[in-house]
Amino acid sequence: MAENLTIRYAEQADLPHILELVKELAHYERAPEEVWVTIDDYEKCFRSVFDALVAEQEGIIVGMALYYMTFSTWKGKMLHLEDFIVTEEQRGKGIGKQLFDAVIVEAKKQEVKLMRWQVLDWNEPAIGFYKKYDVTFDTDWWNVKILFTSPGNPN
Repeated sequence: MAENLTIRYAEQADLPHILELVKELAHYERAPEEVWVTIDDYEKCFRSVFDALVAEQEGIIVGMALYYMTFSTWKGKMLHLEDFIVTEEQRGKGIGKQLFDAVIVEAKKQEVKLMRWQVLDWNEPAIGFYKKYDVTFDTDWWNVKILFTSPGNPN
């Protein structure tokens, strides 16, 4: 287990660090050009749209879990884990487990019926990590989206 690790709710001052972790995750997921969000977007939506937990070691944020509440018409109140990352140099030290466990505690605290997230089908380390929990992999559904704005098309 990681020593001197603190898992805590993110604060406004943490948002630039969270954005950097999101960019690191996008790079790992082979899609760095897909991050269009700005720090202003984060600041406008923090707490009202999303919340986050951060893993901090000796004053440095080394991981984060960004989530929001939503509703499943079949199950009820749901926590959606949007992004979950530990910096590359800190992986394999138990930080991810402590952070993920904290998200589960938060989900139970919020009295949700379901916690949901996505994992890329080629991300074997993440899949292996999640298999240590009592999870269900739902491979029957496809992700569908409409992009209303992009860097080249702000409409």
